Amino acid sequence: MSTETRTQPGSTAAGPSSGGLPVGTLVAGCFAVCLAQIALAMPATLNGLFQEDLHPVGSQLTWISDAFLLPVSVLELTFGVLGDLFGRKRLLVGGGGLLVAGEALAAASTGIHMLWVGQAIAGLGAAALFPTSLAMIAAGTHSAKDRARTITIWAAALSSGGFVAPVLGGITGNYGSWRWAFVVVTGLALISTVLSQLLAHNSSAPQGRSLDLAGQITIGIGMFALLYAVIQGPADGWTATPVVIAYLVAAVFVGLFVVAELRADSPLLRLDLFKNRAFAVASFVAVVGMFSYLGTAYATSIRLGPIQHQSPLRGSFAFILLNAWTLLLMPVISRLLEKVSPRWVLGAGLALMATGDFIAATLSVHDRALTSLILPIGLVGIGFALTVSSITATAVNTVEVHYAGMASASTSLLRDFGFTLGPAVIGAIALSRAADEFTSKLAASPLSAEVKAAAGQVAAQGGPLASNSVPPSSPPGGAVPLALEALGNGYAIGYVVCGIAALACCLLSVVALRGKGDQDATVGIAKEEEPAAV
Repeated sequence: MSTETRTQPGSTAAGPSSGGLPVGTLVAGCFAVCLAQIALAMPATLNGLFQEDLHPVGSQLTWISDAFLLPVSVLELTFGVLGDLFGRKRLLVGGGGLLVAGEALAAASTGIHMLWVGQAIAGLGAAALFPTSLAMIAAGTHSAKDRARTITIWAAALSSGGFVAPVLGGITGNYGSWRWAFVVVTGLALISTVLSQLLAHNSSAPQGRSLDLAGQITIGIGMFALLYAVIQGPADGWTATPVVIAYLVAAVFVGLFVVAELRADSPLLRLDLFKNRAFAVASFVAVVGMFSYLGTAYATSIRLGPIQHQSPLRGSFAFILLNAWTLLLMPVISRLLEKVSPRWVLGAGLALMATGDFIAATLSVHDRALTSLILPIGLVGIGFALTVSSITATAVNTVEVHYAGMASASTSLLRDFGFTLGPAVIGAIALSRAADEFTSKLAASPLSAEVKAAAGQVAAQGGPLASNSVPPSSPPGGAVPLALEALGNGYAIGYVVCGIAALACCLLSVVALRGKGDQDATVGIAKEEEPAAV
């Protein structure tokens, strides 16, 4: 296999780590993915402050998170190709620069729409960082065993970003403003950009790769239309003309994407990769399992913030429980990936996530004790730690090394598409359920006609979250207990949906990865490979 390595000035200071991967590349890649995850996860801890300061109505609060996640989901495959063609170091540096610009704009935003724009620009940068950092690390290792170890380190860096984000959001939100959280991330993005320029070794895999404009356009339009329909459905009505049209557009363009990829000489995504059972199962679990995880995180952030009005610092406790386990369990997970079949690691992780979600669904909305969250949210966090590493290792280790960039980008896209669906779907289900319950209970309540009219007007404009946030002494304030109860029940349903999704993925992983699929997923760990083409 022919090899080509292009080392950039400034990168020679860092020597190789185990498996031949340069230490500088590992440091730059891990810092970049940690940064991207901080930027992705931080807004969820600030939902309560966004509600109080910017007064979003309907689906506007959901769009704060999804404005970031949408470009990540839509463009990761393209950035995977661009990195293969033109060098991954350029994308690592450029992605950091876009994050600087986006986070700075979000910090300076004067309204909800400007915040969306800043989030979208930052999401564009993260779309480059997620697949590029993983591809650089995967391509720089020379055996599947070493790749499994470095992927575990990469996954720990990703999860550590989810650990840092709530602490950062909690401290800045509690003692300053939500804007300071974006200011700090801007500074971290500057550091990441400098580290990538000075330390990262460039790598590429241009053989047989070219830009697939038809594939990118069709998948971009299809995914945007689908997410628009899911997010706007509860606000506009599921049968509203724009929502129905969006679903139709999504179906048509996803179909056109499949046709385009089958005809392309150099497809954005090789669909024949999905003939590999282990890769196909890992891809499905990446979407549905990560939907379950971030849906849980989003439901928890809404419960603690806009529903219970707890401080961002108290709210950060739940996110620490969700994300700290990947760092703590990194040595154990690395050994598991070397010694144990991926289906058991995946199955155990997803089973823990499902159990945690079902327990969380039983918590009373009036229970404000953080200790009540330790068991359910801790189980979800441990399950995520087991799941995210095993999904990534399974997907990357089951393809040929020169497809590492494509597999990395595909896995990142599917994982982050699941992340994008989490807030959108759970928010839609929970708010629809809460709105229906609040409307019916308000009509049947003994409250005065004046209170009912005022509360109904607030709910019509901003939904049950707005009804729950009015001052108790105001005319619509008499209906706050009804809104609180309705929201608690609505987001309890959200936890149940997340638990069912995780349980379904657990059963699929254990059953579908048996036999040949099981061997496909583990064969690379037992076999030394030739040096990767980088």
